[in-house]
Parts: sequence; structure tokens; C-alpha cells
Amino acid sequence: MAPKDDELPDSGERFTVSRRGFLKTTGITSIAATVVGAAEAEAQTPAARAVGPGEVPVSLMVNGKRLDLRIEPRVTLLDAIRTRADMTGNKRVCDRGACGACTMIVDGRTVYSCSTLAIEVVGKQVRTVDGLANGATLHPVQQAFCDADGLMCGFCTPGFIMASVALFEKHPQANVDQVKKGLDGNICRCGTFTRILEANMKLRGVAHA
Repeated sequence: MAPKDDELPDSGERFTVSRRGFLKTTGITSIAATVVGAAEAEAQTPAARAVGPGEVPVSLMVNGKRLDLRIEPRVTLLDAIRTRADMTGNKRVCDRGACGACTMIVDGRTVYSCSTLAIEVVGKQVRTVDGLANGATLHPVQQAFCDADGLMCGFCTPGFIMASVALFEKHPQANVDQVKKGLDGNICRCGTFTRILEANMKLRGVAHA
């Protein structure tokens, strides 16, 4: 028959634990409790909706019309409009934000659409060269480019036209220096700068919407 606890012989030894051992033990216990608690909370909380890297719904206002797309968050404004909305007026040339061929107007300011994410312009008004003409009637800037023969290969032309539109709307009586400054972010590899400048100077005093 096993002896009762109070009948066990006294060995003279007592259970002892050092302060460091006690802290280690309580620390591990606390960490374990925290992990278990977090896991239980996560199991009870509905999973948050992930944004990317897959396609997400995006609504853009382009040329006064709503454009609903499904794109990855990394897609540029240029790619979204050219490849998803089939508006190919603005061109991809350098793809580095250096030549200005992809220039669009966002809330009245010119941007390089090849280096602007589409999700950055949600809720803003985007204008492209595709939306300038009113049916068969060209925008005054487009007409001025035609009259001055300010075209060569055509790759830079959409960007120059959009930069000129922004300049024309802000400074309808722009002088030569203002025109040069307004277009200094655009490059024409064909060297048609003189005629592009002439086209812009023809716009002085022309009414615009």
C-alpha cells in the first residue's frame, strides 16, 4: 500500500527555482498564450479582401466617360487606356517618362501616362488626344498643327498636342517663351520644333471651350 503524502519520508530537499528560470518559464507561457489568442481571433474575423497582385476593378473617367476596367495595380495609365480601352491615340515611345509622347491631361495638369499608375487617377478627370475632336471638327490645337504642317512621323504628335492643349487653356495669349517652356517636356526626334512652335503661336486669340 502506497504511503499517503503526509507519510512520505522527509528527504530534507525542497523544490526551488531560480529567478531567471521563473522568468523564462512565464515568458514562454505568455508568448504561447498570445499566439493562441491571435490564432483564435483570426479564425473568428472574416478575411480582409486582398488588393492585388491580381486584377482589381478600377473605374476611370476618360474624356468625360466612365471606363470600368479590371487591371493589376501595377498597370500604367497608358497601358490601361491603350490595351484595355482601345484608345490608341497616345503613343508609347521611350516608356521612361522622358519624351512626352504619352502626355495626357489629368485634372488640368499634364502627366506622362507611361509612368503614372492607372489607380493613381481614380476619381480624377483624364483627357487623351482621342477625345479632343468633336466629330469631324478638330480641336483648335489639332487644326493649328494641320495648318502649320507640324507633323512628321507622328509618334510625338499626340503628346505635343496634349501639352499644347494644356498650355492653350491656361495661357491663350502665350508668348514664344511661354510656349517653349510649356512644351519643354516633349521631344520631336524628326526636328519639327519650328512648325510646332508656329502652330502654337497661331492659337493666340483663338477661342476655346
